[in-house]
Amino acid sequence: MKEKIVLAFSGGLDTSYCVVDLVQQGFEVHTAFVDTGGVDAAGRESIRDRALELGAARHHEIDAAQAIWDEFVRPLVWSHARMLGEYPLLCSDRYLIVKRCLELCDELGTRHFGHGCTGMGNDQLRFDQTVRSLGDYEIHAPIRDLQSRVQAVRDYELQVMADAGIPVEASASRYSINENLLGTTISGSEIDEYRAPADDAWTRTADRADWPEGILEIRLGFEQGEAVSLDGERLAGPEILKRLNEALGAWGVGRHVYTGDVVIGLKGRIAFECPGIDGLLAAHQALEDTVNTRFQNQFRKQISDRWADLVYSGFFYEPHKYDLEAYLKSSQQYVTGEVTLRTSGGVLAAVAVDSRFRVTNPDAIYAQSADWSPEEAVGFIKLVGQSTTLAGKVRSGG
Repeated sequence: MKEKIVLAFSGGLDTSYCVVDLVQQGFEVHTAFVDTGGVDAAGRESIRDRALELGAARHHEIDAAQAIWDEFVRPLVWSHARMLGEYPLLCSDRYLIVKRCLELCDELGTRHFGHGCTGMGNDQLRFDQTVRSLGDYEIHAPIRDLQSRVQAVRDYELQVMADAGIPVEASASRYSINENLLGTTISGSEIDEYRAPADDAWTRTADRADWPEGILEIRLGFEQGEAVSLDGERLAGPEILKRLNEALGAWGVGRHVYTGDVVIGLKGRIAFECPGIDGLLAAHQALEDTVNTRFQNQFRKQISDRWADLVYSGFFYEPHKYDLEAYLKSSQQYVTGEVTLRTSGGVLAAVAVDSRFRVTNPDAIYAQSADWSPEEAVGFIKLVGQSTTLAGKVRSGG
């Protein structure tokens, strides 16, 4: 009897090659498409057909859209985490994919798990460390193994697909594309060469010539830091993010090009689109800055950087990450209200905030009016700056 193996399958070039390779190794391949919200019904059907066409014994579809909202989007928004101030960790669906695949391994009675990560990027760490964090399984990585034998890996994969009579989309031969509820990442071709992404590289955001005329306004409602309504309609989190992606993407919001340091010591460059995440983060920050104290808002940056580093580097199930999230949850107690977002295309701004928890003084408005005297202001300036003033005198010999 053949050994069963669960392969995390997206339908792309790399995981398609993995099916062929694992079948040739003698495994009974069970492909698992963990739907994190980036594919419609037609797309899911296409992925299933591709898996079976490649030789999978059985294909499994697993819905994880709500899980990615609960386990990732919620703390992401609370922390405002972006690697190097830019990249909002769109790769984090990997952790939920692995977790669901391992649950399927347990159901099928196998300890064999496969993925399509290369040996050149961060995803291999995210996949492998998650496996090690969650249990005792044997990891199979056909693309990483292939790199020890072949120089031009992508060309080799394309040739294997061609020899097997499996069609590959033209864009797939140029780019590696990952799409989920969070957004889309694109790498390869001219992006790897530090040139501008081609117009057809973008899949989720409209070109300037296709933007609607006028202005778009969207109202986002929050309760204790979590988005719960869109334009007054109460919705589940994944549906809010889906609608934001569609609405803001049509106005060209959410395009980015990012260069970062991968864990293995190389520079990595990607283009990515995340109109919905950009909208959530902009709205939440405007609300949180309004209702939380100065010390809470200042400390958030330290938490954000630490949380982002753990998640980006593969430590999604590290206990320290849960410690940080406990603080973040506590800090959201009064982050309740509604924020209006506005765009005329490309750039998004939070233009209005309404909350009963706004930290404001009705008798004092910045630069307009105050409920303290000029003498009190002078005394405050003298005291708050005393250390700097004394240092200047001492060091100048005065």
